[in-house]
Amino acid sequence: MNVDDLGWQAIEYDDGLSTRSVNLLLEHGRLDLVVRVAAERGEWPCAEGAVRELCRAGEFGRALDVMEPFVAIGSRDALWAKAEILLQAGRPEEALDLVRPGEAGSAWKDRDDFAGLLVKAGRVDEAIESLVPGLEGGGTLSVLVEITEGQDRDERVLELMAPLADSVRQARDEGQCGHPFSHVWELRARVLERAGRADEAIRILGEETVAHRCSTQKAFTDYVGLLARHGRLDQLRQLATGQNAHDLLDIYAGALRAHGRAEDAEAVMRDAIAADDWVGYRAWLSSTLLTDGRLDDAIAVAEPGFSWYDCSNLLYPLVVRLLLFDRPEDLLYLLDHPSVVAHQDHAEFQQWWRAWALAGLGRVDESIAVAAADPEPWSDPRIVKAGLLARAGRLDDAAGELRALGTVEARRELFEVLVRQGRAGEAVDVHPTAAERRAARPEPRPVPAGESGYALEPPF
Repeated sequence: MNVDDLGWQAIEYDDGLSTRSVNLLLEHGRLDLVVRVAAERGEWPCAEGAVRELCRAGEFGRALDVMEPFVAIGSRDALWAKAEILLQAGRPEEALDLVRPGEAGSAWKDRDDFAGLLVKAGRVDEAIESLVPGLEGGGTLSVLVEITEGQDRDERVLELMAPLADSVRQARDEGQCGHPFSHVWELRARVLERAGRADEAIRILGEETVAHRCSTQKAFTDYVGLLARHGRLDQLRQLATGQNAHDLLDIYAGALRAHGRAEDAEAVMRDAIAADDWVGYRAWLSSTLLTDGRLDDAIAVAEPGFSWYDCSNLLYPLVVRLLLFDRPEDLLYLLDHPSVVAHQDHAEFQQWWRAWALAGLGRVDESIAVAAADPEPWSDPRIVKAGLLARAGRLDDAAGELRALGTVEARRELFEVLVRQGRAGEAVDVHPTAAERRAARPEPRPVPAGESGYALEPPF
């Protein structure tokens, strides 16, 4: 394990063998390879994936062995992962002692995470009390609500919230907004709802969001969600009209569908389009119709916006859904529809979509020709060609293209092709190491004096 390479991965957010790649190996039953790569190359996603699978199998000793080298180089994430392993192994005291915050000066994240670990160890009351001193800062309140969900401590949490709510109310009555506990209302409503007191949650949050100018957008959004979840459709309908329609009408329509009134939801949105032909209404309805399998109707609703300067709100969601659900025939039908007009700089995206659809239908030569005609390809044309060959199931041909190219990016793509061929060991060997990825990454442009920049915090 190379400490310099690990540090570079942290700073550059380079995940090496990505979580997707690790999951692919695990799906093919190659936990042994994932463990090996974590040890030999120091790939953090491999360590995470290996530990997850080993703990699931009850092999806690091996899981600790995987994590130990990362702990040794000072990785905070690894230290906490080790504590989780110890906890699952039935060694709670060792887990807690490993990450116990100091008496003073401990980072707030350490204190909050430690409280969560206490809950997992079954020491819920101790976890709650450990957070009480930090409630003065405001941020810990959210953690308190989060870790106590399902722990039968809702009344204690509400008790702790009461004085905070009083301080917010007093400040508001004095004309002061921006109180550090201004989020107490939505958190209180959340606890009340999960405690089975939805009526009280709706009343309290409704009073705070509708009547007071200091209420936050988050509180209003939570209030609307409460109404939707508990079938308060009349109240929701009243809110989702007038100046709030663009923000809330889709929530109201979604609530109607959730309560078995899909036809009413469609009618509400069609009426809204007739009165105010806003792109958001068309986007919601077209996507919903597509979800219901009504592709022609979805196209008809979205069609007026296909040729707009920015068609992404209407055409793109339909394409993405058809790609995600692997419906190449429907995607090609959409692209060939006479109403679909690629406008301005959207032509190249349509070429990519068409190539992918053709490859999915096995028409790989046509798909490659379409991709080759793109004047501005989205990647190296040879990688694009290999991807289309793989998409069409021609894995040997795809692997040959990627081997011939031999770049770091090509080797990343070759990894997945080889795993799909059942050649996982070869796939791991061909995947670029952190040192190779680091050498291939262009150096960042120096920031001239006077320009602002952002300092990235390492994920470890």
